[in-house]
Amino acid sequence: MRIILFLFIFISTLGWAQDKTPVKRDPYLQAPLPAKTQPLRPEDKIKIIHADKIIKDPEKYQGNQYFTGNVQIEHQGSILTADEVVLYSEENFVKAIGNTKLQNADGSVITAGEMEYDGNTQKGVARKNVVLTDPKQTIKTDILYYDRLANQAYFNTGGTISDGQNVMYTKSATYFLNTKMIDFVGNVKIDNPQYIIEGVNIKQNQNTKVAEFFGPTTITNRANPKNRIYTERGTYRMETKEAFLNKNSKIFYNDKILTGDDMYFNQITGFGTATGNVTLDDPKEKRYIKGGYGEIFEKKDSAMMTKNPYAVKAMEKDSVYFAAEKILSYQRPDSLDIKVKKSFLRAYKKARIYKSNAQGRADSIAFNETDGIMHMYTNPILWSGEKQVTGDKVEAYFNTKNENIDSLKVIGNAFAISKVDSLNLKDEFNQVKGKFMTVYYENNDIKEARVVGNAQSIAYVDDTNQETKKPERIGITLSACGIIGALFEERALQIISCSIGATSDTYPMSMIEPAKRKFADFNWNTKDRIRKWQDILVDSPNYEEIQYVGDNELYDKAQEAVEKERAKEEAKKPKRTRK
Repeated sequence: MRIILFLFIFISTLGWAQDKTPVKRDPYLQAPLPAKTQPLRPEDKIKIIHADKIIKDPEKYQGNQYFTGNVQIEHQGSILTADEVVLYSEENFVKAIGNTKLQNADGSVITAGEMEYDGNTQKGVARKNVVLTDPKQTIKTDILYYDRLANQAYFNTGGTISDGQNVMYTKSATYFLNTKMIDFVGNVKIDNPQYIIEGVNIKQNQNTKVAEFFGPTTITNRANPKNRIYTERGTYRMETKEAFLNKNSKIFYNDKILTGDDMYFNQITGFGTATGNVTLDDPKEKRYIKGGYGEIFEKKDSAMMTKNPYAVKAMEKDSVYFAAEKILSYQRPDSLDIKVKKSFLRAYKKARIYKSNAQGRADSIAFNETDGIMHMYTNPILWSGEKQVTGDKVEAYFNTKNENIDSLKVIGNAFAISKVDSLNLKDEFNQVKGKFMTVYYENNDIKEARVVGNAQSIAYVDDTNQETKKPERIGITLSACGIIGALFEERALQIISCSIGATSDTYPMSMIEPAKRKFADFNWNTKDRIRKWQDILVDSPNYEEIQYVGDNELYDKAQEAVEKERAKEEAKKPKRTRK
């Protein structure tokens, strides 16, 4: 489109004599009178095709000649029509008044209440209900400025631009005819049947239908206004509805918020990516995920985060932290009520979890946030205080009201270990193991365990000295049963039930060798133990292994006494001599 492309390429060669009183111009057209130039060639002159009257009135238009009645002017294929045209030939300037219409050779048309044009500077102004139409769009405004040399059109009094699909509202706009670029500034709004774009500075290419954003800009989904995009620097492909966001950007979808340094989102497919300082915030679930790279799938209501990701489930009293090589979050309808959505979180490969009263690690963790059920797969290990639980698979059940763990289920090779006294470094651990174990919590600590299938336990037994009133070690009880019920107390593991093929023996410390005080698969882990939430940010905190000291004094003395007695018996035997 060319606006006012050949609007009055004037007319110094029209030889009517006129007064030299300077015309009162629009400030945009103010310019000194040009120096004398070579006469225009005949083919460059504007032709007066028609006018009902040619008038010169000393009392009107400073005595300059004017044309009235169906005035029609032609220049190199462009035609201007108006009710009245005033010609200022000395200044090479013209005014058109009333029902003005400029028809350009390229098909563009401008209509307005009046127009002005300076043939020397090749600048023009159209005023009053200005409408510009061309094959690309229609522009409506009160005042339109045009610079033919720069090949630009401009308005700053507010206007609209429509292209058949979009209606654009703006305070001011500059149209670059060569590149078909429109630069919108000030309260910009682009209205589309599918979305609304609002910003302070938007540049849009009418050929490519690509918009660039400079400054705060929002793209709102018309069908669901809560789903929107915010950025302060970005590009939007209006045909494919793809957004490329580069500064302070946010994608709002399904009540979630994705942020990152560089982002991409496709409004048609609902697929988006974010790179660098990525955060996926879910205010409804009171949970956010951070990482170096993220992907979202709006239609599936799911997301994925990689590059050192971690998730935080915020709670009123306590929070849960997750980390892994990859974290997924998604929502699915409840199988019992499709109107209810349940939220899930999954952490894959080298997954870690931290809660003030429970910390763990496994190859993968799956957490049903709605129901408070967590599954730990492949080499899971869970710590609570100075207690440790391992197995082939661990299921943890959270109380969603008080935010605490109620119980655990350990499936396959279940093994629970408890430090006898957390205040010392003695190599003393209560142990219980079996095929299947249910662990119950009380006051945020492991309180009881029920072990089913090849159940075994090693429990240190103390009693209170009646004289000193202090606990005194009696020995160690070894139990083997089909089912064991065990109660974890402050320092002891109390076997409260042992049924189905039960055997249970208590040995004094002097009678049980150190090798039998631990099961063969004993695996107390202090190197990988997660002790603060920041420990989940690495594969392993790699703490220095705690060195425990074995208390074998009674056993060693007993063995020494046995050896002495054996030596005495050997000494009493008669000596045989060879003859």
